[in-house]
Amino acid sequence: MRIVKYIVPLLAGLSLGACKKFLDVEPVDSVTDAQTIVDKSSAETATRGLYRALAADGYYGLTFPAIGYLSGDNVQWTGSQSIVQQFISHNVRADNAYIASAWGAIYATINRANHIIAKVPAVTDPLLTQGLKDQLTGEAYFVRALAYFDLARTWGGVQLALTPTNSASDKNGIPKSSLAETYAQVLSDLTTAEQLLPETTNRYRATRKTVWALRARYHLYKSEWTLAETYASKLLGDAANYQLVKPYSAFFANNVVATPESIFELSYSATYTNGHRNQWQPPANNGTRQWAPGDAFITLVNDATIGGNRSALVAKTSQGLWYGNLYYRSPATDPAYILRLAEQYLIRAEARAQEKKFTEALSDLNAVRSRAGLTPSTAITQAEILEAIENERRIEFAFEPHRWFDLVRTERADDVLGLTDKNKWVLPFPASEVLIDKSLEQNFGY
Repeated sequence: MRIVKYIVPLLAGLSLGACKKFLDVEPVDSVTDAQTIVDKSSAETATRGLYRALAADGYYGLTFPAIGYLSGDNVQWTGSQSIVQQFISHNVRADNAYIASAWGAIYATINRANHIIAKVPAVTDPLLTQGLKDQLTGEAYFVRALAYFDLARTWGGVQLALTPTNSASDKNGIPKSSLAETYAQVLSDLTTAEQLLPETTNRYRATRKTVWALRARYHLYKSEWTLAETYASKLLGDAANYQLVKPYSAFFANNVVATPESIFELSYSATYTNGHRNQWQPPANNGTRQWAPGDAFITLVNDATIGGNRSALVAKTSQGLWYGNLYYRSPATDPAYILRLAEQYLIRAEARAQEKKFTEALSDLNAVRSRAGLTPSTAITQAEILEAIENERRIEFAFEPHRWFDLVRTERADDVLGLTDKNKWVLPFPASEVLIDKSLEQNFGY
């Protein structure tokens, strides 16, 4: 019988009581497929494994965010691997190992979610109450929505695997869905998750509030301005639980975790580290500095009228070597930041600008600028406000996976990056996947 792995993350330092209790369960390395989810304990083990997959090196632990910022204009590659340079030059090949790693990690996460969605509702253990069943199932729907959202914005329409599989080849034969169909699945999963999850505040696990934050981002990508504003407002109206922390570095400096700015972040420990730190830190700090802030970004972030106190994102060695400093902890227990309140402000600002609510849009934009120690924006027209928001997002989320996707969704990748071939605005499917699955038609142009 096939073995399905559920590796339990050893997450440390969590202050939320319910979350801490959830994580304190003794680790389970693996269970057989027939026994995967049969009681309360195994259901919770499977859910821990789901978050572990989300935090893995191939997904938010390293590779997927790297694709997001290496493809933009803030980061330069300082290593020698040509596969990484492909993202910067926008000439990504289908045999690129980063592509295969991220694709595999995201679908592995989806499969763990599928196991939970299919099996938890049928468990008869009296200790697994209906409320807990709903919560665990809702978390799986949220994570699956996030995974398909990330697939859609990276590759376009993809295969929709919605049932558990026991091997990578089990999804062979599923035709590629359109981009519209893939996004429709994201919305369906978010809608279901919203109904199942409790309206609580938990910065490490999905709740109804986490769904609202991702829905705001989803509707922004879909140019559904009213809905983007509505869902962002749900978080921004919850001042008792969510606030911008000051100064900018307060959400990541001094080893902090789960600040009031955090809506959803992934936790790591000394035994399960975050892969980002080693790539960013220089040899002087026991890193490899495989990538670094680009010269143009260094100029921008160190300009007091543009970067403000966000200059804390970069630092310089005594030898004059600039490096990114969002990930700095040793051991590498830095959180992976997925949803922050600052994004909700800028989502709502953009939505309001598109709706010609200029005063309200500027108010949201200036909230983010004020936190960075900047004066209010002088933008007046719709075009000026939208450009100001784009520029603010570039600095605010410089080392988070936003810049490339922002330029693509706003169709600005041509103007900003000179990337006139729109076929290159999505990435190729991994060559290995296309070779073994004839139903997966390669993206056009690759």
